[in-house]
Amino acid sequence: MITAIVLIHVQRQSLPETAQALLEIEGVAEVYSVAGDYDLVAILRLRQFDEMAQIVTERMARIGTITRTLTMPAFQCYSNRDLERMWAIGMEEPPTGS
Repeated sequence: MITAIVLIHVQRQSLPETAQALLEIEGVAEVYSVAGDYDLVAILRLRQFDEMAQIVTERMARIGTITRTLTMPAFQCYSNRDLERMWAIGMEEPPTGS
């Protein structure tokens, strides 16, 4: 599974409508409204890299309230669960008993 993060500038008065329009695009898994330089963040979950180009340059481009995007393909996923497991390597308790 390929993941990409898309940072999105939107006409401010249309954030909810834009978020809903993004969610209707196949491959858009989640949309977050955020504070800071961008208005929305879309998480894409795709089977092939080619799908990313179609979603961002064709499907998202049709949403007139989006003024600019920045797409970041993800290479590696790190999560708390993965980090806990990584740091626990070699830390297994030895068996007790005789």
